[in-house]
Amino acid sequence: MNKVVLRLQGVKKTYRSGEDGSLPVLQGADFVLHTGELVALVAPSGTGKSTLLHLAGLLDTPDEGEIEICGQSTRGLADAGRTALRRDEIGFVYQFHHLLAEFTAQENVMLPQMIAGTRKADARARADELLDMFGLKHRLKHLPGKLSGGEQQRVAIARALANRPALLLADEPTGNLDVRTADAVFTELMAAVRDQGLAALVATHNEELLSRMDRVITLRDGHVVAR
Repeated sequence: MNKVVLRLQGVKKTYRSGEDGSLPVLQGADFVLHTGELVALVAPSGTGKSTLLHLAGLLDTPDEGEIEICGQSTRGLADAGRTALRRDEIGFVYQFHHLLAEFTAQENVMLPQMIAGTRKADARARADELLDMFGLKHRLKHLPGKLSGGEQQRVAIARALANRPALLLADEPTGNLDVRTADAVFTELMAAVRDQGLAALVATHNEELLSRMDRVITLRDGHVVAR
């Protein structure tokens, strides 16, 4: 049986504004994601989609409930422990690529590995392998400004996979691309997830992509439900 990579149990999150204002977003969310699963998160703006991704990625902490990554509880985990878990087990892809403009495609993919302590030669070899996988072998030494939008997003995905995470979180990863490029990039993303045995949670509004996912979930009244 595929192992549980992400587990949310009774997760609650409320945002407060001013002295008296409060906005409950998640009100006891439960969710389990297994190795090899590719799950779409589709929800209207303002229902907690970004909040759920931030909590799952350990970029924020819940008010109540439990979040486990690869079987490890994060409740009460110190900042250093959260940072290490995020670095080693979680990859992020956003709508905008957020590549470092002064670094080449190869260097952008090498950087998170070197931060994690990987030797430079090994980091370069891994970067070359991933960029080749995304059809960018001929673009290794190009700066982001010399790459197309689709190429930039492919580099961003390669960077997210560089440290061999168990969990991939993607927030509208093709939302900034034209239809044809979005389809191609998403196809390559899915192939990488399958090939490397990841668990992936992908927030998207692209209805064309949903039929290709293993499951589709949404948020209703602060809870995770099947769509």
